[in-house]
Amino acid sequence: MNVTMRLAGLDIGSTMTKALICDEEGKVLGSVIGPTGAQHRHLALKVMTEVLDRTGLVLEALDFIVATGYGRINVPFADKQITEITCHARGIHALFPSARTVIDIGGQDSKGIKLDAAGKVVNFIMNDKCAAGTGRFLEVIADTLGIPLTEMGTLSLTAREAVPISNTCTVFAEHEVTSRLAEGVGLPEIVAGLHAAIAGRVVNLVRTLGLQKDVAVTGGGAKNIGLVRAVEKQVGFPVLVPDEPLLTGALGAALLGRDFRTRGVVPKGERKLAGVTFYQ
Repeated sequence: MNVTMRLAGLDIGSTMTKALICDEEGKVLGSVIGPTGAQHRHLALKVMTEVLDRTGLVLEALDFIVATGYGRINVPFADKQITEITCHARGIHALFPSARTVIDIGGQDSKGIKLDAAGKVVNFIMNDKCAAGTGRFLEVIADTLGIPLTEMGTLSLTAREAVPISNTCTVFAEHEVTSRLAEGVGLPEIVAGLHAAIAGRVVNLVRTLGLQKDVAVTGGGAKNIGLVRAVEKQVGFPVLVPDEPLLTGALGAALLGRDFRTRGVVPKGERKLAGVTFYQ
């Protein structure tokens, strides 16, 4: 009788941490999403414990654990640490085999990844030098406008037009938004303009790779329907969005763990969780 694998992926990003456990077919058995704190090792322990509780599994039952994201080196019980670019590519290919371009809009950076037909990374580009084009940019402006960040997407869809926002530097954009409000411009129009500005910056970045269909949008930005629509307007066609766009990297990490295990790579002989050592 075949025994189904149990695989875990942890994605410790700059603003959000994601963990999931899936089977060898990629079916997610349980997942956890929460904010990233300063203590990555403690956080990795916390999310791993939570996702194990949700699935009713124990650590030694997992066939392979892969960590990715900025904090991947701080997951001592992981069997492998793999870059987020590779993991995002693997996750997107599993969800959307037709995707050739990935646009990831995260909290602190945005990135573009170009894939081949097998889902391998052909090239990638990142913007991690400036808040413009990231979720952080929208978060700051949302505070300025006094609007919950979660409501910005639907609010922008009610706009009659997108009012141009020329500044993508966060400080100057705040001033420009305040000036627009003083001029009597409506909130929906301003928010739509912000989405258009971010989408334009991100898509222009990704165009340097040679933007190719199909395009998938991931990260926290993909949960903002107004920003997704603005990206679609920039590229000129509909884009693909995962049901849970924050889990793409963690899913890819878990599936890469399956690939390692299938090739005969064995997990570490010793794992630690909650101060207890588990032996294979």
